[in-house]
Amino acid sequence: MSKMMIRQACASLLSGLALVVAADVASAADQKAVAKVAVESPLVKVDQAWVRPMVKGQTATGGFMNLTATQNLTLVGFAMATPGVPELHEMVMDGSVMRMHAVDTLSLPAGQTVSLRPGAQHLMLTELKQPLQEGSEVLLTLKLKTAEGKLVTQDIKVPVKVMPMAMPAMKGDAMGGHHHGMHH
Repeated sequence: MSKMMIRQACASLLSGLALVVAADVASAADQKAVAKVAVESPLVKVDQAWVRPMVKGQTATGGFMNLTATQNLTLVGFAMATPGVPELHEMVMDGSVMRMHAVDTLSLPAGQTVSLRPGAQHLMLTELKQPLQEGSEVLLTLKLKTAEGKLVTQDIKVPVKVMPMAMPAMKGDAMGGHHHGMHH
């Protein structure tokens, strides 16, 4: 094989590699564009999100926010980047005692704001190994199911901050704004 043929083969090989690299770059750019659209058009609009900070020795805390779905969805759970156990919870009156318990799902009707708040439906971050400090952020992944049964996720960053402890009145609530005993 002559030097000229070797050079032509090398040039052809390099040209082919350049096309492969260009295709990979274009593919990566396309993926970023798709991801950008997903971020700009989330399935759920999240407002006023916050997680309550923890004190030393505490292993659980709550997450609160307003969720407005763009289509009928069901919140079937959430994951957290922080080691621990994530649970969906709700508070209900049991006679004169408010009790908290885990629930499997929360309905998110299209266009309606569902408030996750203290004393009602909320996210519970349990069995945390490190306390969450005010001023930090928690990365959560909402796990959603569409009306067609497709499972989708949406990542959100939630600030850890102190908020007022006001207990909002619940529908049909016999509490009248008073804090009766709360049991988990």
